[in-house]
Amino acid sequence: MNDDITPRLAAYMAKMLGIPAVEVDGLSRISGGASRETYRFAARYYREGRAYDRRLILRRDPPASLIDTERSAEFRAYKAFHKLGVPVPEPIVLELDNGPLDRPFFIMEEIQNCAVASVIQPDPYGALAPKIGHQFFSTLGKIAKADPDKIGLNDFEGARTDSWKHEVERWEREIDEDEREPQPIARAAIRWLKRNPPPPAQKVSVVHGDYRSGNFLYDAEGNIRAILDWEMAHIGDPLEDLGWALDPLWSHFNPERPAGLLSRENAITFWEQASGLKADPRALFWWEIFASLKGAAIWISAAREYGDGRNTDPVNLFSGWYCLAFHNKVLADRLAGVGA
Repeated sequence: MNDDITPRLAAYMAKMLGIPAVEVDGLSRISGGASRETYRFAARYYREGRAYDRRLILRRDPPASLIDTERSAEFRAYKAFHKLGVPVPEPIVLELDNGPLDRPFFIMEEIQNCAVASVIQPDPYGALAPKIGHQFFSTLGKIAKADPDKIGLNDFEGARTDSWKHEVERWEREIDEDEREPQPIARAAIRWLKRNPPPPAQKVSVVHGDYRSGNFLYDAEGNIRAILDWEMAHIGDPLEDLGWALDPLWSHFNPERPAGLLSRENAITFWEQASGLKADPRALFWWEIFASLKGAAIWISAAREYGDGRNTDPVNLFSGWYCLAFHNKVLADRLAGVGA
């Protein structure tokens, strides 16, 4: 596949830059993730008498996607938050035409000399956890604080009123369409969420949609260099992101330390300080149950994609097996605690 993509990518880059030729070297697939195919490569070229050697990332739509996402929204989110100084890769170009590389894609800078944590790795951050944790939850607060109207993302998909209802209905549709067998725990969660709506959102924000451990890059000094994977960004209640970030699946097997980083109390405090908002306990509890329901819906879709042979990435197999069972257990325990 790479031998097929490389010359076409080189031709596209040359045309985009308005120069005779670009050398594309070392194009290789990065494992993980099922909503986009991700590749790294080097682009070498001369322009106006100067030599360039840029390390870049290609994010291309797969033949079949786990969850339908809008690549132009992801690109625009990178662009808007890069301008705000949030640590994200610099977006370079968005291509929506199928011609150049068969499917839509975008290109952004590669953040080098960084690590990313695996969600199944115990204590990946070690002594860096407190420093990274402060940045992680403070950055999420900064995202919540941003005004969608002022940063040009006010037309994102989502709901400005009753965002909780919009999101429950969205993920209920995913389960309706993709379940291969009855999902009684997820259905019970949906009933509870609908019968016990959360307090109204304090404000409307851009919701990252997948803000968690494993979706950011950090360096050896414990500095977060890039928040990744904005493909599910939308408009909604910022507590949705906080509930997802706190979900036990991302705790690296230590539920006392959300995201495997620091205490729940400190995580919420840092988020509140950066966002200027309050994490009302009742509202946050609702969004945490929603987070596990949303997770279950994603894993149900993963199992369907893999089982039907539309996307046989091993990530989908693992998600439909381990992650779905994990979130079913979380939901069952939480629902039992409220007498549902």
